Amino acid sequence: MPGIVVDGLHHVSLPVTDLARSRAFYRDVLGLREIARPGFDFAGAWFALGAGQLHLIVHPGPSLPTFRDGNAIDSRDVHFAIRVRDFRAAVDRLHELGYREDADDPLGRLRVSAHATAGFPQVFLLDPDRHVIELNAASLGD
Repeated sequence: MPGIVVDGLHHVSLPVTDLARSRAFYRDVLGLREIARPGFDFAGAWFALGAGQLHLIVHPGPSLPTFRDGNAIDSRDVHFAIRVRDFRAAVDRLHELGYREDADDPLGRLRVSAHATAGFPQVFLLDPDRHVIELNAASLGD
């Protein structure tokens, strides 16, 4: 009896509290391209994410257990990783947008590991709802 054959990751879904704010983050900070979304009876937005997709979903609940209210960046917490072509360019762009390793505001803080134990460079940041996002690359680049 054959097992399940996985072709790849189709999408990641994230609950969000403010669709406009989250849309701006994923579009303007991470540079993702918004794509068409079916006419669901709840608010949300879809973005292309390499061969997969990122789905933002507005949930009507006042406070959900999946939101990390008050938490700082924790790479061991639930997160997803986006592979970028140029690590240095990605970090430089985040710096241009005001993100810093020593930022007082956790939503503006970066955790950069150019020579991470994982074997590839990584930078971690939080989205507006405190979802942990990792950006990584095959190498540091030029």
